[in-house]
Amino acid sequence: MVQLMSMHVTRLSVTPVKGLALHHPASVDVDASGVIGDRLFYLVDDADVLVSISRTGGLVGLLADYDAETSVLTIREDGDVLAQGPVELGAVHDADFFSFRQVPGRLAPGPWDALFSERAGRPLRLVRAADTGHDVEPLTLLGDASTARLSEQAGSAVDSRRFRMLIEFDGAAAHAEDGWAGQQLRIGSVVIEVGDAVQRCAGTTRNPLTGDIDLRTLTLIGKYRGRQDSVFGPGFNFGVYARCVAPGTINVGDELEPL
Repeated sequence: MVQLMSMHVTRLSVTPVKGLALHHPASVDVDASGVIGDRLFYLVDDADVLVSISRTGGLVGLLADYDAETSVLTIREDGDVLAQGPVELGAVHDADFFSFRQVPGRLAPGPWDALFSERAGRPLRLVRAADTGHDVEPLTLLGDASTARLSEQAGSAVDSRRFRMLIEFDGAAAHAEDGWAGQQLRIGSVVIEVGDAVQRCAGTTRNPLTGDIDLRTLTLIGKYRGRQDSVFGPGFNFGVYARCVAPGTINVGDELEPL
């Protein structure tokens, strides 16, 4: 059961292009597909497989902005515009997401493809998801106390942004969220239902700002948590998935209220 204590949103993290640098807005609008505007696009290689930051850190420093009204996508780095243009959708495309599900979309060719390919060191293509490019569920949760517990294991502060979780919150015990599966929470005007644990991949070993591998996160998690079950089988879990039950808006500072 969700613990009856005061819990509040401490950070929100989104990106229009999955795997690129994160935005941290003060509020987000949420519906059944997830946060509106989040992970609208994703990258695939020439085998039509999703490109994860576990395979390349060269994309982490790129920041994407997408204007839904004009359909203009802009890719920046350190404030400089590296690629920009209107998104014109091409052929229908299905991508393999970790052999877990096929994600339908349409190719979105443009000047960004050359940039992404150069940074990754191999041909990449941008795809506009038919819905959103989420992995298992469109929402994710991570408690600040869980990150603090990992920091204790690491012997220094761990930047939670390396886990790329949508909603971070305070006020709960370390890994309390692991016991919330099937529970509903009201956050702002949104109602969510908590799902399965998030099994972590090697992408979390990369610095969220530079893309360099600088922390053995999976080893650290395993040392004090061991291997745990998830939808992907035994692995190293950190944070939980969730889905939207009632749409609305979530703001930084909103309370997480158990229902």
